[in-house]
Amino acid sequence: MVHNKATLTLDSNRTVNSNAAQSKKVPRKELRIALAGNANVGKSVIFNQLTGLNQVTGNWPGKTVERAEGTLFFEGYNIRVIDLPGTYSLSAYSMEEIVSRDYLAIEKPDIIINVVDASALERNLYLTLQLLELEVPIVMALNQVDFAAKKGLRIDTQKLSETLGVTVVPTVAVTGSGINELLSAVVEQATSETKVLAHEVVYGKEIEEHIEAIETLVVSKLTQLPAIYPSRWLAIKMLEKDSDIIAKLEAYKDGHALLGLVDEIGSELETVHGETPPVIMAAERYAFASKIAKEAVTVEASPRISLEQKLASVTTHKVFGYLILAGVATVVFGAIFAGGNLLSEWLNSGLVWFSDGVAGLFASFLPSVVVDLLVNGVIGGVVAGITIALPYIVPFYVILALLEDSGYLPRAAFLMDNVMHKIGLHGKAFIPLLLGYGCTVPACIGCRIMETKRERFLAAFVVMLIPCAARTVVILGLVGRYVGLPAVIGIYLFDLVLVFGLGRIAFKVLPGEPVGLIMEMPNYKKPSAKTVVIKTWSRTKEFVYVAFPIIIVGSIIVEAFALSGLMPHFVNAASPLMTWWLGLPAVVAIPLIFGILRKELTLVLLSTALATVGLGVTSLSAVQMIVFTLVVLIYIPCLATIAACKKEFGWKKSLGIAVIDTALAVLVGGLAFRLLSLFM
Repeated sequence: MVHNKATLTLDSNRTVNSNAAQSKKVPRKELRIALAGNANVGKSVIFNQLTGLNQVTGNWPGKTVERAEGTLFFEGYNIRVIDLPGTYSLSAYSMEEIVSRDYLAIEKPDIIINVVDASALERNLYLTLQLLELEVPIVMALNQVDFAAKKGLRIDTQKLSETLGVTVVPTVAVTGSGINELLSAVVEQATSETKVLAHEVVYGKEIEEHIEAIETLVVSKLTQLPAIYPSRWLAIKMLEKDSDIIAKLEAYKDGHALLGLVDEIGSELETVHGETPPVIMAAERYAFASKIAKEAVTVEASPRISLEQKLASVTTHKVFGYLILAGVATVVFGAIFAGGNLLSEWLNSGLVWFSDGVAGLFASFLPSVVVDLLVNGVIGGVVAGITIALPYIVPFYVILALLEDSGYLPRAAFLMDNVMHKIGLHGKAFIPLLLGYGCTVPACIGCRIMETKRERFLAAFVVMLIPCAARTVVILGLVGRYVGLPAVIGIYLFDLVLVFGLGRIAFKVLPGEPVGLIMEMPNYKKPSAKTVVIKTWSRTKEFVYVAFPIIIVGSIIVEAFALSGLMPHFVNAASPLMTWWLGLPAVVAIPLIFGILRKELTLVLLSTALATVGLGVTSLSAVQMIVFTLVVLIYIPCLATIAACKKEFGWKKSLGIAVIDTALAVLVGGLAFRLLSLFM
């Protein structure tokens, strides 16, 4: 590639009233901050440090990209923080990149915190340069300076600040070091009456001539877009053939003619450089980032092989890595099994006493029907949720947060790459599969990390069969508690065989080939207790806020169903399928129906439903418990999962998965009943 003769520079002639020391503060009471940065740079940790538990998670309007938002109060200002999706650039290659840049350009937050990994400064600066092109106000959080120091890297923050024209604040997010200084710098710049804009990225002579030519066309030919996006940025994106911007231009009356002129200008640049404009611009930015990093970074000592590097090498080893992965999986499920049973028994002994006491109190002044509804419905539902579900859900979320925060999950994905290729996926699919053991909803959404639509759908299809925390409640709370650990292990092994078997079939049915694995390995680090607590609570509160009301309503409906005398009619109708084929009491159909709302409801309501016909959970045989658990494990995912799947793939595919899973559950349950009856 032919490079420009002129060197890349940062134009500092954009300063307004450079005497910043004399600037006045604008009296404002609310600020909007956006966090932007690459993946695995500590952006989410900084977000957690800033907002604590004051967070709301949802989706961007009209998009399937997750949106995290939080609030804090600092120096008299109510500050709203938006955590933008982690991205390596602001090009239109993914929905995350489009969401990030549209928010910055259209919503125009007061200031951007660009979170940068100090130990990989050159790579991170590529996004920083694109933020400068977007002409947004920036404060840089130079994060993980402690890890950079361990690698023998010292970064001259003053030099970096002068080169880029932005305030640079060193931080160590996991410990909270530098967070107050970061906030002070943000408030100082965002509320300053006189703005000192970041330096403009100025490319070589030939590139600048072509950018200026396109910018002239933009200003003269377009009306709406320059009012939203900076005209120079539009010119650069048009030169790069950005698909999102081109789509917007095609909506204009003379859009096609304008794009034709831009193509002519781009062809001239391609003739000079011997490469296409997108390649030219990317190469120039990388060269610029390298130049800045070399000037700002000093290598003080030869990097020694650290404990983190040794650990990274061992955990990705072709032999020891798999042994460690198997050990981690054993410890995880062993801890959940032992801890869940212990917590369940401890909570059950206390809350049953409480429930009996309340029943006696109500019976003294309320009719028996009302007492039954209140005690067996409301209080029974709460007690069941606390004693049956929470003891298994909370430990799993704690362990999952520890694995995420430590940096182990990407290593596990790397190890599983060859295995995942057997079902047409690559190692990254292991991450949503593992997330599926917590909750199928974020696991389904997490499938968007896959590169193609085919791979996303394949990943979602197998994720639906992973036993989430709600299904784990049933497996451990029923089979684990009353049948034993060997039966639990057997169910999990059978599920893995089912997942890979059906995944292999789907891989053969759907056309296409798997792509190679390209993903970043974050550094190993000590998990932050605060971060683990926040992640655990944010995941658990969804169960507390959403599942508990459903459990209570479901318990009341089941109890009312029994008191009204309608139960026998329903039992008779369900008998052929439940009793003849599955070998279960017909009344078990009731908790299975409610399980469509939440899978843990099946176990919570199982005892309630059996009690209405004079039975208890212990009246079920070991075979019946296993069959019931297998049906719950496989049949239609909960409504929340179906809704998430619908957003990703549409109703047709979502309902198709639900129908296939339900039919499979009935088939497997009936076959299991007949086979297990021969041996147990």
